[in-house]
Amino acid sequence: MKTYLILFFGWALAYGQETLQLEEGQVSPPANLEEVAWISGHWKGEAMGGIAEELWSPPLGGSMMFVFRLINDGKVTFYESGHIKQAGETLLMQLKHFDGELKGWEEKADTVDFRLVKLTKNKAYFEGLTFEKVGADRLHIYVLLDDGKNREEVLFQFQRMDQFANKTIKADHQEF
Repeated sequence: MKTYLILFFGWALAYGQETLQLEEGQVSPPANLEEVAWISGHWKGEAMGGIAEELWSPPLGGSMMFVFRLINDGKVTFYESGHIKQAGETLLMQLKHFDGELKGWEEKADTVDFRLVKLTKNKAYFEGLTFEKVGADRLHIYVLLDDGKNREEVLFQFQRMDQFANKTIKADHQEF
């Protein structure tokens, strides 16, 4: 029994307690964007020593786009731009990072990709990144940061700043 507990806690420390990874050869489960539409909205909170802000669009055109910014000491530390997109029968989250002057961190054709691991009623688990609906107006995002030497799971606690969530946008623009 002790061996199993040590292995479990060792795994939890290595991967984080709220983030998951796909096993080698494992494929993402079937999913569609409507299952994660609850992420849509304007979210703001504190994280990484500053103010974090995310804006997520509702599903449209096979994707949900987002932008993120982190502000420390009154200045933008970095931005992210990306999407969760329908990728065949599953979902894929992709993003790019930019510094405060919009200079990209990744090479021009590269993205940081997070494959879907699983969905529950209030959580969307992507590899190393988990969205949790804590309430109608609260969102937690857990991100596993790994610099090659250290792994740390960081919690972003967001509060809804708008009432734009759960609205449907039809492709013909009749409903907003």
